[in-house]
Amino acid sequence: MNVSDALHALSAHAVPGKAADMAAYHKVSRVYLGVANPDIDTLARDWRQSLTLEDRLQLAADLWETDIHEARICAAKLLTQARIRPTDEGAWHLVQSWVPQFDAWAVADHASIAGQKRLVADPARIDTVEGWTGSDHMWSRRAALVMTLPWAKMPHPKPTDLKIRERVLGWAAGYVSDPDWFIQKAVAWWLREMSKRDPDRVRAFLVAHGTQMKPFARKEAARVMGAPPAHPD
Repeated sequence: MNVSDALHALSAHAVPGKAADMAAYHKVSRVYLGVANPDIDTLARDWRQSLTLEDRLQLAADLWETDIHEARICAAKLLTQARIRPTDEGAWHLVQSWVPQFDAWAVADHASIAGQKRLVADPARIDTVEGWTGSDHMWSRRAALVMTLPWAKMPHPKPTDLKIRERVLGWAAGYVSDPDWFIQKAVAWWLREMSKRDPDRVRAFLVAHGTQMKPFARKEAARVMGAPPAHPD
């Protein structure tokens, strides 16, 4: 499977008129084919099963380099699985290489989901992710929170997982004064997910840092728990 064949397979699922709608919605200047996510899912799943790991990594890299919206989504989905054998180092290296190129939430989120799997497989990789928190590139800073979401969602975290959770909350505390909407939304997303398992810790975070958050983010963070702690705006 080469990249030309893969693009042909993707294009065969294009819906007339959908590409223009997608371009208007995502507001990022790149080619859109007009392919729905379920069709990309099906193709990526088939290729994950049929290709060798080496060929899959090469196809993912080549699809990403086309800078076509659906191709980048498919590249991420090719690497989205819990276990990659015999080693997932190549997949993790590829995901890392994509992060500085993130420029839109949909592509960034799909690639970050692939990154989540690699972090859960080897939590020591969070040392690398921590370096993104000081980046001048907003999407890299955001990716640090999106890729670590599994630790916000863990229902029964082990002591080592709790340490990681507190580490990421420290990053979030450093983000709360960031005016960028996407950063505020990412902080709220992390806190909202954690509030489903540990509402007391989220309340404590909001008491300590909520005054620095945008009102919408503070409200979103507390949405599952009910009204957020009162703060003057």
